[in-house]
Amino acid sequence: MISCDSLVKIYMTDNRKVMALEGLDLTIEDGEMMAIIGKSGSGKSTLLHMIGGLETPTAGLLTVDGKDISGFTEKEMVEYRKKKVGFVWQKSARNLFPYMTVLQNVVTPMNFSRGKRSERRKRAMELLEAVGMDRHAGKFPAQLSGGEQQRVAIAVALANDPAILLADEPTGAVDTRTANQIFSLFHKLNRELGITIVIVTHDMALADRVDRTVLISDGKISTEKIRKESAEEMLRKAQEAGFTGEETDAGKQDTHEEYSVLDKAHRLQLTEEMLEEAGIDSNKVRVEVVDGKVIISKE
Repeated sequence: MISCDSLVKIYMTDNRKVMALEGLDLTIEDGEMMAIIGKSGSGKSTLLHMIGGLETPTAGLLTVDGKDISGFTEKEMVEYRKKKVGFVWQKSARNLFPYMTVLQNVVTPMNFSRGKRSERRKRAMELLEAVGMDRHAGKFPAQLSGGEQQRVAIAVALANDPAILLADEPTGAVDTRTANQIFSLFHKLNRELGITIVIVTHDMALADRVDRTVLISDGKISTEKIRKESAEEMLRKAQEAGFTGEETDAGKQDTHEEYSVLDKAHRLQLTEEMLEEAGIDSNKVRVEVVDGKVIISKE
């Protein structure tokens, strides 16, 4: 569904060039639910904004569903943002109109497409039911809790039936229990609708609840964590043990394997934690192959 080939993004700040992405490579499959993590300023939100058509790369190739979106005209980009992707932001002020009811918020994105008013309203109610908010259709955002607002925001994001759902820190403003509920909802939508979901989060515990997590460090993919068994299998085992999808956090178990990622030039990026644990404090290391294994050690 999404292919990032040597993506570069350079910003100008205070007459200085800042590199947010430095040749990033990433592939996201159709129907996949994955997380992107990284420190503040690592480039994770920049990548999400590019996939969403809110920013364009300085260099490199970004294709979505086989099309190079960086070459889109403004009209094509508007259509792309309207029909191909849905957004869920951390702050509800970016997701919902405060002067509209829950139902009106969900209907609004559909008002720019064809269809009868009754059909749009019916579709909106179906989405609210899917996220468990149909009983609150007549309320205003200020009458809802943070978690309830995010559920409505997800319904809004799905209003035009997008192929991709992008969530930027969707659980950053809610407590842990509510965050678990929101992630369970993402799993449900991913499983039932087959929608591709990309989540940016700083919370590793929550990131571990998806099948794949990539770490961006200094504008590149540094490591990937891949689940040993599928999310559906983990949920089934948890339910058999007497837990519900809202109560369990599969990430608390040792469920993933972590891999370092080689870029196209076969370069490897070591994290600060790796260097500290190995006692490496200089920019020179010894690399050798011993019994088929690559050994990196202090000079």
